[in-house]
Amino acid sequence: MTDLMESEVRQRDSAETPPFAWLGVGAIAVLAAIMLFASLGRYGFFGDELYFLSAGRRLGFGYADQGPLLPAIARLMDLIAPGSLVALRIPGALVTVAAVLISAQIAREFGGARRAQVLSATAYATGPFLLVQGTQLATNTIDTALWVLISWLLIRWVRTRRDSLLLWAALVTALDIQVKWLIPFFWIAVAIGVASYGPRELLRRPVLWVGAGLVVLLTVPTLIWQIEHDWPQLRLGAVVAAEQSTIGGRYTWLPLALVAAGLFGGVLLITGIWALFRWEPLRPYRFLAVVPLLLTVAFIATNGRPYYAAGCYAAVMAAGAVRWTANTARWRRYVTVALIAASVAMAVFSMPWRPESSIDPVDSQAEAGIEIGLYGKFGWPELRAATADAYRALPEPQRSDTVIITDSYWQASALDVDRQRYGLPAVYSPNRGFGYFGTPPDSATTVLWVGNAEDEMRTACSELIPVGLVDARLGYPDVTRNVTIWRCTPRQPWSRVWPDMLRLD
Repeated sequence: MTDLMESEVRQRDSAETPPFAWLGVGAIAVLAAIMLFASLGRYGFFGDELYFLSAGRRLGFGYADQGPLLPAIARLMDLIAPGSLVALRIPGALVTVAAVLISAQIAREFGGARRAQVLSATAYATGPFLLVQGTQLATNTIDTALWVLISWLLIRWVRTRRDSLLLWAALVTALDIQVKWLIPFFWIAVAIGVASYGPRELLRRPVLWVGAGLVVLLTVPTLIWQIEHDWPQLRLGAVVAAEQSTIGGRYTWLPLALVAAGLFGGVLLITGIWALFRWEPLRPYRFLAVVPLLLTVAFIATNGRPYYAAGCYAAVMAAGAVRWTANTARWRRYVTVALIAASVAMAVFSMPWRPESSIDPVDSQAEAGIEIGLYGKFGWPELRAATADAYRALPEPQRSDTVIITDSYWQASALDVDRQRYGLPAVYSPNRGFGYFGTPPDSATTVLWVGNAEDEMRTACSELIPVGLVDARLGYPDVTRNVTIWRCTPRQPWSRVWPDMLRLD
């Protein structure tokens, strides 16, 4: 971008900005924070949040299905405020608000003045997925925010050529790999874009490759853990693909990815891609135009989740905001107001504010899976109470040799985090990362098995007797709704059969 072009964009936008409009971005961030913090205590723990708490009590360099950062955060918040749902979710809310602010800074790096920055922050804050994910602690919440930060550092480097920014980007990348293994897709897409459109100087910067080496070095402990356990995190990709197939898979990926951006965000996303390709003031950043396109191809090909590419939205929407505000036509203002009003309504509607009494129960996992973020928060007290009743009903001498095994890692986590309060024995599950937390002792001659996977149970148990039932009204089917509790007598020592029982699905 030439100095003249940048100046024209800033002056044009500033001229239309009312006094004190610099407060706009801060006001949007505050409103987003209010919406998020008003939602943190809604409903119960999400199943994955319980898993993070359980994993956090077994801190390590690696886990079967994620990096170690989320368990570490969950452990820290649980130590600060034991058992607090709100405290656990505060980090997710904070990084989401930070992403709103950084999205405005990205627009500023592109040459956008105040109005472009306000629109960029507004688009991010009204994106249904981008905002709502901040209401709970989740891998995608932290991952998305870190992508936004990396994007800002990279874009700022393009403008300033300060190599220290690349080093910071490497450190944030190393941190992000401790959450999910998606950020390499971003960097590969960036490399392809830079090789195609420039600035190719980026690929020749020694600090970039020093940073890449630093990322690898800091990831070594996690890689060693994965090697020792036969790379379960890579094998999890097939499980995710199978889960996505139940909601349409590759055919629904693009529509759902656009919905995640929101109405106004979606408009700026499309505008941003066009502007990065075609608008001369954004020419130095043209490599970013191919990033969302390449990520779309990659994640559709691998049948990944629709929100996997959401981390690149902030940068592209910021480019769209700069281009959008460069058009001074009066009709554009009316369209902007209408789009923002509709987006705000959608964002408010998508927040978890419905009374529990107004939520209808579902009877199948397919139905619950469409709103997994909602139904995955109900039924945990009922699960614990029913399991505790079944355990107390066992003859006194039997209890000392009893353990609990569950079908789902959600169930195991829910029982494990409140085990002492309910007086429960040790909890195990062969599912997902929980299966790697330990093997039931061979001395466990009685098992309370929580679940409906009868084929698996009959393989492991010589005797199987139903002794309880979990049936929460809003529970997740086969997890906290219509779930049988069985008394199992094992066929073989658990040390012999457990390795073959481990499953990631």
